[in-house]
Amino acid sequence: MRISLHLAYWGVGPGAHELAPVAREAERLGYDCIWIGEAYGSDVATCLAWVAAATQTISIGSAIAQIPARSPTATAMMAASLDTLSGGRLRLGIGPSGPQVAQGWYGQPFNPQLQRTREYVELVRRTLRREPAVSDGELYPLPTGGQRPLKLITGPVQEQIPVYLPAIGPKSTHLVGEIADGWLPIFVAPEHLAEQRAELDAGLAAAGRPQDAVAIAPTAYGRIDPDPDAARDALRPVTALYTGGMGSREKNFYNALMRSYGFADDAGRVQDLYLGGKKAEAEAALPAAFIDMVGLCGTEADVARRLAEHAAAGVDELLISIIAEGLEDRLEQLRRFARAASLPGAG
Repeated sequence: MRISLHLAYWGVGPGAHELAPVAREAERLGYDCIWIGEAYGSDVATCLAWVAAATQTISIGSAIAQIPARSPTATAMMAASLDTLSGGRLRLGIGPSGPQVAQGWYGQPFNPQLQRTREYVELVRRTLRREPAVSDGELYPLPTGGQRPLKLITGPVQEQIPVYLPAIGPKSTHLVGEIADGWLPIFVAPEHLAEQRAELDAGLAAAGRPQDAVAIAPTAYGRIDPDPDAARDALRPVTALYTGGMGSREKNFYNALMRSYGFADDAGRVQDLYLGGKKAEAEAALPAAFIDMVGLCGTEADVARRLAEHAAAGVDELLISIIAEGLEDRLEQLRRFARAASLPGAG
């Protein structure tokens, strides 16, 4: 199992002046890839280019580049440029984001989400192959206005840039199996991965693809501390945000996931508190057992055991999103996770 680093976006992950030193240290320590995302602040393309310039061998990945932010051909241009500048190190993660960002920030429609993703990926791949950018899809018809189709002027270094998709729900996970090269879920519990990947396997079978055609690459929030309770507490704010505040009361995939893991009563309590404006109480209501299940927290030995369980469950690449305060703390956490991953039996 490969160990990678997820840096999110400014305001959640490292700030602008931390990106380069963190990237260089991750490369020195042997992390496999640096993944960066975007919301409605720092953009993924600029940050990945900055990281690529600061490093030499570590892979770079977008997790995720937002579909409503760019047309498919613009994403293909971005991918080809980043792959060329990095010497062929890019992994392209793309996804629809959520309704708030799609409609409230970009003014773009969110649904039909699955059809939109399918058409988008097909056109991105066609463009990266330097074929004429032509699509008869309902959502991304191209060309329009009677114009002639164009081809990408210069292609990427890689013959085929791997395309990763995020997914939590069953239909989107099925789509990953049908069309993607990698799967970027979050809050994966090794004990339940077989259940979650059932739809992935169904998608693979429906498309006639082998089971190893999709790399399983979940993201886990993490912090290593000699005091396991302190490590858990560091993960409480982001875990409560997702399980309690992402989406509506009726439709929150992360809350539903928590329920499916056997924490139905706790999930209801966390959501009620969070949506009621009691964020601190919602964080405190998260059971330690759930945080341990979906996070990477505790001592280095604790984390090493959990890494081994992820590897045994079939995870190909684990993206660690480190909870830290400032550059020095983040660098120290990078070193602790590297030591944990090197312990005997860590996977």
